[in-house]
This record gives sequence, C-alpha cells and structure tokens, in this order.
Amino acid sequence: MKLIRSARYVCMIPGRYATVLALLALAACGPAKATVPQATATLPRGTEEPAPLPLSEPGPYHTGKRSYTFADANRDGRKVGITVWYPALKPEDDGSIAKDAVPDLSGAPYPLILSSTKMASALAPYLISHGFTWASVDGIDSYYQMNEQMIEQPLDILFALGQVASGPLEGLVGMIDAERAGAIGYSFDGYNALALSGARVDPEFYLSQCANPDATKTVSLSAFSCAPARTWDEFAAHAGEAITASEDGLWQPMTDERIRAVMPMAGEGWWLFGDRGLAAVDRPALIIVATRDELYPENALIFEHLGTPDKALVSFVGLTHMMVFDDEAVARMAHFAVAFFGYHLQGRKDLAWYFSEDFVARHDDLAWGVYTDE
Repeated sequence: MKLIRSARYVCMIPGRYATVLALLALAACGPAKATVPQATATLPRGTEEPAPLPLSEPGPYHTGKRSYTFADANRDGRKVGITVWYPALKPEDDGSIAKDAVPDLSGAPYPLILSSTKMASALAPYLISHGFTWASVDGIDSYYQMNEQMIEQPLDILFALGQVASGPLEGLVGMIDAERAGAIGYSFDGYNALALSGARVDPEFYLSQCANPDATKTVSLSAFSCAPARTWDEFAAHAGEAITASEDGLWQPMTDERIRAVMPMAGEGWWLFGDRGLAAVDRPALIIVATRDELYPENALIFEHLGTPDKALVSFVGLTHMMVFDDEAVARMAHFAVAFFGYHLQGRKDLAWYFSEDFVARHDDLAWGVYTDE
C-alpha cells in the first residue's frame, strides 16, 4: 500500500489554555478502564440472522435537546456553547427532535457521548434513541490547515465534559452519567476524538517530518500541514506549559479518565502524534474509514500504531471522505457507534457481536482492518 504524503483534507461535518490544575490532574490520570471485557465475535444466543445493520434503526427513546453557554475563565473567558441531547418524553406535536423537552428518566442516568455539534447533528438522534446522552460543542469547525484549533477544540470538549460533570444542568437533573463517557468525531472532529484517546503530541517527530522538503509539498487543505512548524514556539506557548511540560519529549495527553472509549472516523493526527504518541492511547478505540478517502493511508498508520490492545478498524468499501453526507453511510456509522459505545459504556455484552470481525465479514461492502484490493 502506497503511503500518500500529501492529501486533501475535505472537512465535512463536522476550527489557550485549559485550567492548569485540571490539566495537571489529567496528566496524572491512569488509563481509563472499559466497563466490560473486550468484544467477542459471538452471535447472541437465540438470535436469528440479524438485519444488515440493525442498530441503525431507532431505539425506544425520543430525542430532546437543550442549549447552554459557559465561559472558561482559564482561557481568557472563552465562550463555549454546549448542546445537550437526551432521551425525552415524546411531545404532542411528535417532532423528531424536541427542544427543551421533558427528560425521560426511565433509564437514567445515561452514558455520555462527546463531540462537536456538527457531528452530533448527524448521529446524536440515533444514539439518544438507544439510551445515551450527548454533549456537543457549538461553533467548533474545520480548518484549512493545522493551527491552534488542534489544541482549542479538544480542550473545548474537555471543558464541556467538566461543565456537565460538575453539577446537574438546569432541566436535566439525574439524566447524565458523565463518569461513563465516550468521544466520537469525523474528519477534523475525528482528530478531536483521537486527541481525547490519550494520544500525546510528539514535537520531535512532527518537526522532523516538516523538515523533509518532499513531505512539505502539500495542498492548501492538507492532513499533513506544516504551518505550526513554522512558528512552533508560538504554537507550543498557545498550548500552555501544563500540556507541553515533559520528561520524555512528548506532550501531556489532552484527555480525561472519564472518557472510556473513543471512535475517531476519517481523521488525522499521524504526523502530530507519531508512533510514540499513539502508543500512549490507553482505552478502547474503533476507527471507521472509507477505502477511497484521501486520508485513508494515514488512518491505517494511526490504527496500526495505537497502543491500546482493544482496537478495531472498519472500512467502508468503495466510499470516499464525503460519505458523511450519504444518509445510508451515516446510518451505518450510527450502527457501529451504538454497538461500540453500548458495549463499553452501557455494559451491553450482547452488542459485542455487532461490531465484531465476524459481523463485518457478513457484509461485502465492509472490510475488517486495513483494506487492500487483493
């Protein structure tokens, strides 16, 4: 397989400081533990041949959402808007998503998913219907080249987790289990999910790639941008000493022990983390990619170097990076998200089958692991 050193970053949906004390605490956190053992490939007993992707069908809960705005005093008062999606009582008007709807406490508290609001807009209704809550950060978006957003956006999501976890949000008392959280994202937000996995920035590796003239021949929308390398001291100063302080040359992870599983899809990060930084990933990870995605070779490298033993990669055969705009492909992503997070956050052992190698092998347009045309 040829490694593409220049790739167009087509950003779909899903662009300094976090509290020093909080980040120091995060750096000291031990590995997050999955709530149940690693998935096995066993069809649930008494189950007939399953529907092609049964978990893409709606679950029993209706979806509500509420909006909140907070200011992060430790990042110069940065405003962070958060949309919280949650199981709700179905309103009389039968709207698909009910704003400020009455919460459905029948299965509370519900595990929490984290992402940008662009990602949540596509997937949250699926997962909420299966018994999750979701906190998404408003306004964070794609960027044309690597820049400080690669620091700000993961910290925004961590700040959102902190706000949800610090006390009951108005109107949602008893609804959210922030101790069982997962992160998901696609494209630029896939990077955010990867950053929240425990991965650590490796400045030496990144700067060495950018020093290679052949490696820096990139297009304007590039997964391998060297823009931060040209002003690296400023980039590092923006991250802050709590993140950049190191005894082994790697930055501290931008994560939280409450994030127990991650699902980065079609994202980037290989040059920024490298093999050493990715070896620090310490929680279950499921990567989804399209086999014709310009970023796909990078995702293969990311997957192969993840340190966690509990990892999987599912390839959507024949699709491109723009599959995120395809309703059928999004429904398939939702199936795997419900199964993966249901297993790791809800403790649903019966869902292991639905993101297993044997399950994927039953679908000609899916492939397990790094895909080849052979």
